[in-house]
Amino acid sequence: MSERPIRVLLVDDDEDDYVMTRDMLSEVGRGRFTLDWVCSFDDALAAVRRAAHDVYLLDYRLGARSGLDLLRETANDARRAPMILLTGQGDDEVDAEAMRAGAADYLVKGSIEAAILGRSIRYAMERENSLRALRESEERYQRLVELSPDAIIVHVEGRIVFVNSAGVRLLGAQTAEQLVGRSVTSFVHRDYLESVRQRLDELAGGAAESPSLEEKLVRLDGSEVDVEVAAVPFTYEGRAAVQVVARDVTRRKQVEEKLIHDAFHDGLTGLPNRALFMDHLQLAVGRAARPKKHYLFAVLFLDLDRFKNVNDSLGHTVGDLLLVAISRRIQSCLRHIDTVARFGGDEFAVLLDGVEDANDAVRVAERLQRELTTPINVGGHEVFTSASIGIALSSTGYERPEDVLRDADTAMYRAKAAGKARHEIFDTGMHQRAVALLRLETELRRAVERDEFVVHYQPIVSLHDDTIRGFEALVRWQHPERGLITPTEFIPVAEETGLIIPLGRWVLREACSQMRRWQESFHWVRPLSLSVNISGTQFMQPDLVEQVRRILEETGFDPRCLQLEITESSVIENTETVTQMLVQLRSLGIRLSMDDFGTGYSSLSYLHRFPIHTLKIDRSFISSCGGGDEYGIVRTIIMLARNMGMDVVAEGVETEQQLASLRDLRCEYGQGFFFSHPLDTETTTRLLEAGGALGDESLLEPASNLQQL
Repeated sequence: MSERPIRVLLVDDDEDDYVMTRDMLSEVGRGRFTLDWVCSFDDALAAVRRAAHDVYLLDYRLGARSGLDLLRETANDARRAPMILLTGQGDDEVDAEAMRAGAADYLVKGSIEAAILGRSIRYAMERENSLRALRESEERYQRLVELSPDAIIVHVEGRIVFVNSAGVRLLGAQTAEQLVGRSVTSFVHRDYLESVRQRLDELAGGAAESPSLEEKLVRLDGSEVDVEVAAVPFTYEGRAAVQVVARDVTRRKQVEEKLIHDAFHDGLTGLPNRALFMDHLQLAVGRAARPKKHYLFAVLFLDLDRFKNVNDSLGHTVGDLLLVAISRRIQSCLRHIDTVARFGGDEFAVLLDGVEDANDAVRVAERLQRELTTPINVGGHEVFTSASIGIALSSTGYERPEDVLRDADTAMYRAKAAGKARHEIFDTGMHQRAVALLRLETELRRAVERDEFVVHYQPIVSLHDDTIRGFEALVRWQHPERGLITPTEFIPVAEETGLIIPLGRWVLREACSQMRRWQESFHWVRPLSLSVNISGTQFMQPDLVEQVRRILEETGFDPRCLQLEITESSVIENTETVTQMLVQLRSLGIRLSMDDFGTGYSSLSYLHRFPIHTLKIDRSFISSCGGGDEYGIVRTIIMLARNMGMDVVAEGVETEQQLASLRDLRCEYGQGFFFSHPLDTETTTRLLEAGGALGDESLLEPASNLQQL
């Protein structure tokens, strides 16, 4: 299809000018233009209002009127095509006035050539098309902004310059004028003020955008509203600005909080239920299992004596009231750090957090029994009750919360069998345990002398492209009778006896030597890192730096590929000495990693002072990374590391969901059973021979059935 010719209207009272213009347009391109001609101002005005032309050529002189008059009179006509002013002589003042009046161009008749005229018409139309598209885009954007259900606020230098209707409603105003000119931070809740100011400073400093975060705003009437906020740099009326998009999530958070509360609390008493209690107990078990961590807890399992008689004689309504009253009495006997839960029926459980010894648990049990034997008035009835209590102490050495609860329940049934209204402590045979520990210590000393230890290697994987970026060296005890023993069983004893020092030195030398051999055999392995754990006892050795330097020299291992992992607890006590030690290690070219980050007591100021390269997020947070508080903690640690220029490794990645969450948070590296169990030297060598293909399960077949430990 041929292109439609450009329709031109000449407004000029001189026929010679018409002929000259017609000839020039023909010269530019025959058939490309159609030229109409009017002689008077009124005819020109009527033609403009009909909007039948693509461009207008206006003579400056139109009798009593002028082309400038036509420009001004049609300035607000949205359909008006571009106008080019023609004059007999050049005049800078007329030129400027024409531009101000909206002329697309200004030409002097005596200097006009066909090419100049054609180019002027083409440019005028292109400019008009661009302006029209821009106006339409701005109008669409304005409509979208006003119709958006989200609040959109633009501020310049901290002052609001624009707010849409949703923003007016969100901030509790009647009109936008009530908000324009006010400081944007005046609406931020004081708990979020510092973080908001920091984000604004980052945006002002050139940050591309601010991630979506949840905050709390204060409306004009003082009421608070929960919002989800994102911000991006923006240009508003030629000035640098920030555009904020806020969504009211108050109702959503209320629903979420209620759902979460109902899922973890008893509907009758409002106490935590079994699920929440087990979650707290899981954390307590984890804390008690940490090496060199003197932390004890106790679980009390309570069962009301003869409660069925109350239900049978006074009815379930009175029975429910009695349960509520008893729950309040139990709470009155505990500290705020303790946890009491109702498991259903007449069963309650108490977690005593951080007890000194068994006597603390016994004293609480006795206090509970005294309180519960006091008569209770419910529904006009005086009711007497008592409870049988079983006690389980963490000194037994639990690995699973279910086992703690099982033993407390067993002790409770012993108390009932012994006559009710009493307590019993679960006894696992302390003498047998002491003998077993002594035997373990003896065997451990012999194991160090006999080289019964082996090193396994767990891949550290890039979450960006699933490639191996390094290995963590993990020691295992190849017991001649019991087979492969994991560190959780013998490392605490090694720490306590000091055997961890020669054992740790052996692990470092063996891992560096093996990694060096792999580097010589497989060139692609050379840049891979080797992570080796340094215990708190090792770290406090004054000659640690010299030991590490000597091992590097003896093995020929590149210190830039070595990463030493230390725990928070090992560096928090003597910060000056620790800082010096870390600086000396770093001077060797070694990289340093903070292991199990988030489980200790690190101060951010200390973390800033320590020359740490990598933070390793503890597996306890990764196991619940799909949502909730743990997800927020992981996100915070990743953001903290990124802001401090550190790498992040997530430990204990075991599921696809955990991996997806970590990738969403832009975590850099991960390790865990999802990628690979720790591998013995033979299996690791096969893996490297295959180029590090973790997806090939045949390569990861263990050399023995003990590989999975």
